[in-house]
Amino acid sequence: MPEVRLVGAQGEQIGVVKIEEALRMAQEQDLDLVEVAPTSKPPVVKIMDYGKFKYEAAQKIREARK
Repeated sequence: MPEVRLVGAQGEQIGVVKIEEALRMAQEQDLDLVEVAPTSKPPVVKIMDYGKFKYEAAQKIREARK
């Protein structure tokens, strides 16, 4: 059973859990599970609102251009 190191929505370390458990926790919070460090052992995933993350990243890029 594959395991991942899970980081919560507020950046808190939850620990190493099975991927199914990580997905269930993200769904319960109505958020996305995003892989942030695929090459580490075990891979690191974070619970976040991916749409909001992408929007804020685009805003930072726009701000930097000014």
